[in-house]
Amino acid sequence: MNVALSKSSEEVREASLQITGSKSETNRLLILQALYPAITIKNASKSDDSDVLQKALNRFHNSVDVHHAGTAMRFLTAYFSAQEGTNVLITGSERMQQRPIGILVEALRTLGAEITYTKKKGYPPLKIKGKRLQKYKVTLKADVSSQFISALLLVAPSLPNGLELSLKGTITSRPYIEMTLSLLKQLGVRVQFKDNIITVQPLSAVQTSTVTVESDWSSASYFYSMVALSEHTTVQLSNYKAESLQGDSALVKLYNALGVQTIFNAETNSIILKKKDMDLPSLYKADLSNTPDIAQTIAVTCFGMGIGCELTGLHTLKIKETDRLAALKTELQKLGAVVKISEESIAIAPSAAMQEHVSIDTYNDHRMAMAFAPLALKIPLQINDAEVVSKSFPTFWEAMQAVGISVQETNHLKA
Repeated sequence: MNVALSKSSEEVREASLQITGSKSETNRLLILQALYPAITIKNASKSDDSDVLQKALNRFHNSVDVHHAGTAMRFLTAYFSAQEGTNVLITGSERMQQRPIGILVEALRTLGAEITYTKKKGYPPLKIKGKRLQKYKVTLKADVSSQFISALLLVAPSLPNGLELSLKGTITSRPYIEMTLSLLKQLGVRVQFKDNIITVQPLSAVQTSTVTVESDWSSASYFYSMVALSEHTTVQLSNYKAESLQGDSALVKLYNALGVQTIFNAETNSIILKKKDMDLPSLYKADLSNTPDIAQTIAVTCFGMGIGCELTGLHTLKIKETDRLAALKTELQKLGAVVKISEESIAIAPSAAMQEHVSIDTYNDHRMAMAFAPLALKIPLQINDAEVVSKSFPTFWEAMQAVGISVQETNHLKA
């Protein structure tokens, strides 16, 4: 399915939306719930990724296909490795089989796991024979994907001797590690994070508890972009709080510099996004090493506003659903942008004009579709394979209509 997008004939000045629960929090809690069934989860994410993970945990077969869900692949690899008596094959899409997992596999093998590559060494599919993992010390480079680290931390309290994880070097995506540790602490797990060493104590059971998932800040980013690109639109989003576990809550500060004010309402657990009068920078700079998932949104926002930008700390984007830096460059250039990328950065020159009626390819990447959608406030454009948004935000196109974008399904590519 492709969708043609344009600005609605009547401008929407105010909109109020409920955003699905955080995919990152939900996926962590699903693993913890599988280990400790006394946990109840409320406001869980309705994303494809969370659905895939839930079904895999309730599997009825010895083969699990996670499709494009990288988080599920990584978390399940650790989970099944620590489930004594389990025999399972984990596979995924063609792109998933190109995404490296050797670092996590070697760490788990250090703990005693029995994992075999069935195709290319270092990549899925994986054959796993679950064992009781008695060893508890492991070392990882600190700049690896935080999902490798979180995968180990989530199963750590279920291990007989817990876990002592040493991280060597400078940590990237630290907020996601902190999120995992915070959820463990909420459930009564004793953890310590000091001098790049994380210690997790074993825990045989947790008390019956209900955990309410905060709405997804990554999903909120597209509405920050909408407000920044609009003339007058104000958007209210729930359920959000000022003290968030999610690193992408950095949106508050990042978009403040682009003219979007965030107002927290503690009584309703909501935020209001509104334009503020200010002189915008000619060049926007940000280190997104802790928040790489919102890089695409910010890059497109800056281009749509005619502002140059230099975004750094993006080395993990090359191993996501697609090589996001290369994909961003290709699609922005279609619109007339002058773009330079490196292994960990993107730079976009200020632009006074944009090409209209361009078809944006999405590369099986939900964030490509959603990051470019707000540009419809400025120019008509088309998003190809628009259904990819279901990976994290199944109701995204309905939400776009609610904030002033016309969405028309089409199966014909435009020039």
